Amino acid sequence: MTARRRLTAGQARRVVLAGLGMQRRRPVGRIDARHFRRVYDDIRVLQIDPINVLARAHHQVVMSRLGPYDTDALDRFVWRSGEVYEGWIHVDATAQVDTWPLFAHRRASTLPWRAVRHVMDERPEYMQSVMEDVAARGPLSAAQLDDPGGRITTWGSRSMGRAALDYHHLRGDLAIAWRDDRMTAYFDLPERVIPAVWLDAPVPSPDDAERALLLRALHAVGVGTAADLADHHRQHVPTARRHLAEMAADGVVDRVDVEGWRGPVYAVPDLVVPRGIGAATLLNPFDPVMWNRPRVARMFDLDYTVEIYVPAEKRRWGYYVLPFLLGDRLVALVDLKHDRKAGVLRVAAAHLLPEADAATVVTPLVEELHTWARWVGAGEVEVVDRGDLAGPLSSRV
Repeated sequence: MTARRRLTAGQARRVVLAGLGMQRRRPVGRIDARHFRRVYDDIRVLQIDPINVLARAHHQVVMSRLGPYDTDALDRFVWRSGEVYEGWIHVDATAQVDTWPLFAHRRASTLPWRAVRHVMDERPEYMQSVMEDVAARGPLSAAQLDDPGGRITTWGSRSMGRAALDYHHLRGDLAIAWRDDRMTAYFDLPERVIPAVWLDAPVPSPDDAERALLLRALHAVGVGTAADLADHHRQHVPTARRHLAEMAADGVVDRVDVEGWRGPVYAVPDLVVPRGIGAATLLNPFDPVMWNRPRVARMFDLDYTVEIYVPAEKRRWGYYVLPFLLGDRLVALVDLKHDRKAGVLRVAAAHLLPEADAATVVTPLVEELHTWARWVGAGEVEVVDRGDLAGPLSSRV
């Protein structure tokens, strides 16, 4: 019997970072669809989040890997190329369109939630009328429907129309054709959004689809527990454990041991461990490196929480905090805001993480803050709270 491969905690961390594209050098010159395609090949899933304190989340994830680029070009690729589509994939996220058949079973199992049941009870004919309206005039936003419906006060005061559109979208009866600068979604029939080759592709069994999604997750991160891998596409963890155990028995994936990691750990066959990671970049809270909080704690010894919805007096780090990745370590946390009116990238607070050396961190962090400031169109980096790192950070871009 062959001895199981053992990885140190540092080796596993480098494998995950490399898998998620953090080992690549940023390209020089014009950034186009080839580069966006490569990012999707690495991370597989790009989360959507509407908060625009600094920049849109999906724009930041790509910025961390490619450096400054035209965000309009990315949005055209995401919503116009036919290579990517939006759905409930991690949470609300985009993924390569060849995964459309892999989520068929999830779409089919979508049940109406409270707001949708309210619409169905109050106006039984309304759901079908929304479908007919989009079929005749799409793509449409909720506000553009012939009958947007009344507000549902128990659902964040959003409209019946939006509830109907979201339900049809999650069921696969509609698709999101595109989003505008305000992140408003425009819905259309799937056959006008998803290329026919994928819309008409054979639908795998739920078990085969779940295994395929786990493999995609494993190829994104290189090594992970069942919970890590299930999180990538928000799969059921106990089912993922069963599938991965079977896949390991069949030789499709490898079992490995990782220092400090509990439970079975899986890796891609012929795993290559990078000698180092040359990253020096800020990471959005919804970056695939960061979104799995238990993995972040395990890899970086950091209890990281997004504190946007935490009362100000109870926040530990700040409102919109981006970790700074230097090499294969998170070394600082920076609370950032783009003050568009003043033309300033404002550092509300900067925290040096334990065991990080300020003398080593400051220069690359300042360079990266300047790079992000230029990207968002700010002319100055301004520090508000002079904390661990604040003194040397303020400067003109």
